[in-house]
Amino acid sequence: MTPFDVDEYLAQPLTARVATDGPTVRPTWYLWEDHTFWILSGQWSHLPAHVRASPRLALTVDVCDLATGLVRQVVASGPAAVVAFDVPRGRRKLVRYLGPDEQRWDPRFRAYLNEAERGTVWVRLTPETLRAKDLSYEVNAAAEPPAV
Repeated sequence: MTPFDVDEYLAQPLTARVATDGPTVRPTWYLWEDHTFWILSGQWSHLPAHVRASPRLALTVDVCDLATGLVRQVVASGPAAVVAFDVPRGRRKLVRYLGPDEQRWDPRFRAYLNEAERGTVWVRLTPETLRAKDLSYEVNAAAEPPAV
């Protein structure tokens, strides 16, 4: 397996899947800062209630590109907490996915930055375990791509 820079990989605007006790699994955007996953949430989501009831999460961020053979995954788990929202971190997270021009964002994303109005919180996961794997392969250029 080829090593890769986990911080660089997790800095990309990828989608994570977060699993809570129950079990429930949901896709989410995230911010990876200071070896911690930050997930924007609030009263519109069941995630904070799930975390308060059972504060362990598992999370995976993976890519599988059949055209290039790029297959990478990061799997993390550990205790999570619901913590107060801070606008600067929220802005960094949303800029990562939506670009720097907030006027082009859908109004609901701009509203998340007004925590008093929206009840926005963070779900914070500082992993006890974090495993990264690069399972990439070489694509045979002469082979037909798989039918989808």
